[in-house]
Amino acid sequence: MIVHNKQLLNDLALLEEANSLQQAGFISKEQRDLIKKQLPDFKNQKNILVRLGFFLLGSFLYSSICGAISLLGLSGEEFFFKICCYIFAVVGFAGAEFLANQKYYGHGLDDAFILGAILNVGFAIGISTDGYELIIAVFMAIVAFVMYRRYLHLPSLLVFCLALSAVLFYGLFEFGPIGKTILPFVAMLFAAGFYFFTKKYIHNLTESYYYNGLLLANGFCLILFYLSCNYLVVRELSIMLLGNEILPGTDIPFAYFFYAFTLIVPILYLVQALRTKDRIMLWISFLAIAFSIYTIRFYYSVLPIEVALTLGGIVLFVIAYFSIKKLKEKESGLTFKPDRINNSNALLNAEALIVASTFGMKPQVKTESPMEFGGGGFSGGGSDGSF
Repeated sequence: MIVHNKQLLNDLALLEEANSLQQAGFISKEQRDLIKKQLPDFKNQKNILVRLGFFLLGSFLYSSICGAISLLGLSGEEFFFKICCYIFAVVGFAGAEFLANQKYYGHGLDDAFILGAILNVGFAIGISTDGYELIIAVFMAIVAFVMYRRYLHLPSLLVFCLALSAVLFYGLFEFGPIGKTILPFVAMLFAAGFYFFTKKYIHNLTESYYYNGLLLANGFCLILFYLSCNYLVVRELSIMLLGNEILPGTDIPFAYFFYAFTLIVPILYLVQALRTKDRIMLWISFLAIAFSIYTIRFYYSVLPIEVALTLGGIVLFVIAYFSIKKLKEKESGLTFKPDRINNSNALLNAEALIVASTFGMKPQVKTESPMEFGGGGFSGGGSDGSF
């Protein structure tokens, strides 16, 4: 299914981990360069601005091809309008396949063709079904997942997660008011189930190139779980979807549950993130706490905004100050000391990295060692008996 060479994907994981180890000071820049020289690499871009530039260039190229096809099909008029997006999607698939065979991976040019193909599939299905949202979401979810599995394209996986959520929402809308009423609870259960599924898959993972995708899906589930029963989201959607009018002195059904959910879940996220040292969950917990505060202030403005912001800043400063004082001398566990390795996946292939950096070769290739051994005498490490 994957179009890329799996050995190259494993080599790319080694290169990324070598960069992390070099930044952390475990290996030298010369060793990192030696590993990079010995391991073949994709044509990719780590700089997000450069990648965005290539994406814009790829989008222009894609649009130019589609524009040329449109000029050829103008004589068809209405018939061409019905099939043009299918043709444009095929152009996207063909372009993505060509670039993948040329070893483009996360480069920017391939992003334009992959995302363009998914978008045109959505437009094509929308034209064919007169804008039937559920069918559009189903096809976009299928195509996005196929594109991720074939090209390991992370933005496609994000599109898949969004489209799958849309399938759930529009599917429940088919059941009328009952489906719209139970939507928050179903979305909450769906997010929880998907979260534990991806978490289990991460723990049993053997192919390192799937790790980032599973991590993205895992984080998406945490966000969806919180938003599914956030009080502000539920109340506003009940007004929008069900046409409920919330009169003064009244509230939505199960209001106390949604209040409690909005306040408790961010704290649970924070505690779990600190306990498991999960960086992504920690950042999501901070965002959830901020949105919970915004939710409360949206309906209950106790203090003027300038006073609330000032007091909030003072509280955050006090918490940060005493946390730093308490944690700055700790050497292990939760500490304020700089993280030498930002990538939690950086030591998955440590053995292969040691082989590559020590002997200057890939495990399958014999090369001359760049390091001179011998001369030491401590613990049997040398041959001439000197210390």
